Amino acid sequence: MGNKYNISMKKFFKNDEGFVCANCGKLVGKLNYSSRGHCTNCLCSIHIDIHPGDRLNSCGGLLIPTEITPNSKKGYVINYTCQKCGKTHNNRTAEDDNFKTILKVMNKTYNYLNFKK
Repeated sequence: MGNKYNISMKKFFKNDEGFVCANCGKLVGKLNYSSRGHCTNCLCSIHIDIHPGDRLNSCGGLLIPTEITPNSKKGYVINYTCQKCGKTHNNRTAEDDNFKTILKVMNKTYNYLNFKK
């Protein structure tokens, strides 16, 4: 009898690379404890993952933070909407994220255009 769950399917791929933010232009360094998934300054991301870190999504749209919700196991989670395809995506906040920006998203005063390069 076969196992109905394929335990070899990996859902997380560590891909911790620095990048230049497509929205604000900030040079974002490695996270050093997980996959870097968003800008530490404006919190925007690029829709490039199907599963965290795999870089297999061809959309490439700008992911805009729409809200941040507390999670008892994951800390704060950023909820995104892709500007290009409209899909939603979630990502944990990182230790070095701009706390003032987190608060702006949480109290609904955030506008990603204020960070444009």
